[in-house]
Amino acid sequence: MPTYEYLCESCGHRFEQFQSIKAEPLKKCPACKKKVKRLIGGGAGIIFKGSGFYQTDYRSSKYKEAASKDAPAPQGGCGPESCKSPEVCKPAPKKKKG
Repeated sequence: MPTYEYLCESCGHRFEQFQSIKAEPLKKCPACKKKVKRLIGGGAGIIFKGSGFYQTDYRSSKYKEAASKDAPAPQGGCGPESCKSPEVCKPAPKKKKG
């Protein structure tokens, strides 16, 4: 059932009414009981159906593999087995206490 929007011609009260398509349009304002007119609505929202609307629906496995290779390094820095350029990813020297 659609929601219709109404505007009172007398007091300017604007309201919505949820009613059947077959129902007669309202004639009286609930605030002042004078004449109202039904406004033209914007229509219903868009409903997306089928595949292709989610990020995971259209990505190929090759794309996912390439994206995982380009992923940033973890916050703790590179590990010895995962580092591809050890000359760039050297761990920070430990500070001596004392």
